[in-house]
Amino acid sequence: MRIAISTDGKYVSAHFGRCPSFTIIDINDGKIIKKEIVQNPGHQPGAIPQFLHEKGVECIVAGGMGTRATQFFSQYDIQTITGVEGLIDEVVTKLSEGKLTGGPSLCKPGAGKGYGLDKDVCDHSQEDQCEHKE
Repeated sequence: MRIAISTDGKYVSAHFGRCPSFTIIDINDGKIIKKEIVQNPGHQPGAIPQFLHEKGVECIVAGGMGTRATQFFSQYDIQTITGVEGLIDEVVTKLSEGKLTGGPSLCKPGAGKGYGLDKDVCDHSQEDQCEHKE
């Protein structure tokens, strides 16, 4: 299965559409076969679901997304898992073990505004330094 995770540095992004990048992983029989990071192509209605569909993604993991985005993903038969927080590496491990659970979307309507692709400050309270695109 090919899974995309909305990524902000080392963490799952709170808002999938305005994340700086996506971590795409391929899992087969519980093993991580491939892991790559791709830059967000830009936040336009329907563009990211199409972009990820063209990359063969079958599931998107994010902190949050709105109803309209969920509908765009369902048009491409891409499963959505929202309400996910934490370090990307920990989320990848849970995915490979089949233990990742989602929950309610972490973003509220309009919460993505101002989140921007050109962020240079993380929203995380953890002490880890985030890695942003240059």
